Amino acid sequence: MFIAPNLFAVAVFMAFPLVFTLYLSLHRWDLFSSPTFVGIGNFRRLVAHDPLFWVALRNTVIFTVGTLIPTIVIGLAVAAALNRKLKGIGIFRSIMFMPLVASTVAMAVVWRLTFSTDYGVLNTALGWIGIGPVPWLTDPGWAMVSLCLVSVWKSVPFVTVVLLAAMQGIPDDVYEAARIDGAGAVRRFGSITVPLIRPALAFAFVITVINSFQVFDQAYVLTGGKGGPETGTYVLGIMLYQNAFSFDDIGYACALAWVIFAILLVLTLLQLRFTRGGDAYESEA
Repeated sequence: MFIAPNLFAVAVFMAFPLVFTLYLSLHRWDLFSSPTFVGIGNFRRLVAHDPLFWVALRNTVIFTVGTLIPTIVIGLAVAAALNRKLKGIGIFRSIMFMPLVASTVAMAVVWRLTFSTDYGVLNTALGWIGIGPVPWLTDPGWAMVSLCLVSVWKSVPFVTVVLLAAMQGIPDDVYEAARIDGAGAVRRFGSITVPLIRPALAFAFVITVINSFQVFDQAYVLTGGKGGPETGTYVLGIMLYQNAFSFDDIGYACALAWVIFAILLVLTLLQLRFTRGGDAYESEA
């Protein structure tokens, strides 16, 4: 009885939409006529007859890799830098966390102006050192690079918060014992800090992959709702949005949503299995 309100909220806002989208994925529906049962027709059409799906999947994988690696590396470095007892370090922490609380859409608009080929800040600065204007948002390759840069800028603070909290939970006695044994700063970081924050690293890894695979708002605002120049930033989120709200093909969009869910589920399970396997190996060692 105590948890009944929470269970009701979960059922209404999570379980019902999940089941209903699975139901719609097996139907053809345009929001106006009655749903028509097509079985796995939407999934077959998606995988076998829609070349844009493979374009969107490829771009999403490229974006995920291009965002994940820099985010984890930079977040780890920044967390290590902020995990120091220095005067005024709180000011730097506050500045570092600002992108975490900023509106993604608003920041994407600012970045779009920054990446402008004609009057953007970046091309203006490059012009000062003799480099010509870079087509940040008009060339397919550079558009994906720009999207990754914005996403890394937005994601690093969250990863930094998670890893910094894990680092601050490591007892000082461990570091003191390492110093007595003659371990330097680099050795302490590689042999103590990284292994002890491995669960936090795994969590940051999974969340970053999920957020990257579901990217939509940054891509929509930065490069437009059609997938950027020559589908350079045509990711799965843009494809889902187009089919659901531009083409009114709700059943097909729901099938795509479930494919994204299945991919993320497999990636998450693989990561969890890898993490647990590594912990078991370390315990035996």
